[in-house]
Amino acid sequence: MAAVTDYGLRKVVWKSKFTPIMILDPFTTKLLSSCCKMSDLMAEKITIVEDLFKSREPVPEMKAIYFMSPTAKCVESFIADFKTNPKYKAAYVYFTDYCPDDLFNNMKLYCSKYIRVCKEINMNFMPLEAQVFSCDNPGAFKSIYSPKSQDKQKTLEELADQLVTLCATLDEYPGVRYKKESNMENTKIFAELVDKKLARHYELDDSGTKKGKTQAQLLILERGFDPVSPLLHELTYQAMAYDLIDIQNDTYKYKSKDGLEKQAILNEDDMLWVKLRHKHIAEVSEQIPKMVKEISASKKQPDEKITIRNLAQMMKKMPSIRKQLTEKQSDLTILTLLPVLLHPYSTQDKIRAVLLYIFSLGGTTDENLSKLIQHVKIEDEREFILNWKELGVPIITPSFFSRKSSRRDRSQDETYNLSRWTPVIKDVMEDAVENKLDAKDWPHQSECPAAWNGSGAVSARQKSKTTQDERRSGSRLIIFVLGGICFSEMRSAYEVNQAVKSCEVIIGSSHILTPTSLLNDIKALSKGPMETFTIEERSNA
Repeated sequence: MAAVTDYGLRKVVWKSKFTPIMILDPFTTKLLSSCCKMSDLMAEKITIVEDLFKSREPVPEMKAIYFMSPTAKCVESFIADFKTNPKYKAAYVYFTDYCPDDLFNNMKLYCSKYIRVCKEINMNFMPLEAQVFSCDNPGAFKSIYSPKSQDKQKTLEELADQLVTLCATLDEYPGVRYKKESNMENTKIFAELVDKKLARHYELDDSGTKKGKTQAQLLILERGFDPVSPLLHELTYQAMAYDLIDIQNDTYKYKSKDGLEKQAILNEDDMLWVKLRHKHIAEVSEQIPKMVKEISASKKQPDEKITIRNLAQMMKKMPSIRKQLTEKQSDLTILTLLPVLLHPYSTQDKIRAVLLYIFSLGGTTDENLSKLIQHVKIEDEREFILNWKELGVPIITPSFFSRKSSRRDRSQDETYNLSRWTPVIKDVMEDAVENKLDAKDWPHQSECPAAWNGSGAVSARQKSKTTQDERRSGSRLIIFVLGGICFSEMRSAYEVNQAVKSCEVIIGSSHILTPTSLLNDIKALSKGPMETFTIEERSNA
């Protein structure tokens, strides 16, 4: 089990233990992959992992674990495995969330004699990093913000259910607050949903007693609160890489010097990635070449007589050396590519520049926008700009003037302060842990115990030597952003966490954004839902 990250959300999820065959749906496959490896499953005596929706050979002498989402499609596939010719001797069923009564009753009707266990384990979220989670629902953006959406309420309900499972996994019953904006109403609606679902979940525990609020705080915002952060060309390693390189499912594919295609998995199992991901690109540029030289130097053996024993020792060391070199080579390849890919003349870069200009002014006039669009020659791309109004971000205003929101002074904080952006959410995190959030701007949907106020929270600028265990015994700050979070906002959670040892900061959203994916989502808001129709067969008679 040592391969699993020893801290954070991925470890918490994997602690929930799961027989030789495991059946997963696409969501639970991703969930399990995010927090463990096949070797971890084999250590638990699980030797076969299969897809719930694919054809599988029956193994009637064996028992199977089903780890799946409580959806009609999953339950129908499960029933099909046992209804006529049972595929397995018995089933141990684990749902990621609450299973609706109608689906549960169908399972009982057709499969009750085969079900040995049926549990809801409250784990309907993706633990992406130690302090980052996702609901893995990029489609939520259009459902929430499209003026033609037909499933907004359903999507908010689903996200609220998923957020409750995060709190349950962390054993937290937090106080809930939301960012109040006159032009952004989703936060209040969502805060009410989450608080009601939390109350229902914690109404009675296994001993029949009601659980009280814990010393945790949940803050709810939506994407329009800071339109700048997800569109900037960030100069920190992780954000820059995901902005400029085609990285799919955290996998970077590249060609080595010998022409062979290789791939690097950019996750927390790669400690070099963890060490470098939040650093400024200038720091990374200095560190990686040095690391490669150090490892290469460590490979060289001092002049000595070659013996079978020496060769054996070298062979034992080679896998770890090769792994280190491979990890650093992939980072070096990424590092070489990034400056080349910074091209100022692409259409999307022009759109991003225009949007950042408009955001800095708090909106612009229709006449001025037309001139801007014409000047940068993006006449056919107006939707990328105008559709931001659906997020409550002012685009067209009768008159415009610079509106500068109050931000913390960070002129002394950063080594690269002239080339490093601080997301608005970092101000929010710091204000929250210092108990400086204005109640007018951040109304309480429900309050946690007063112990949060002064529960060891200190200034984010005050360094502390508190240990990891001591932090865990303190309070938690959970941030949830409707409509996606970007990598610089994820970085902020780690920075505040490092500075404020007494409070663990966790951030999550419906999904993770890149500038390209966000702009594509913005443009798609103009499109309506896909129409469905039926073709009737007609007789020639």
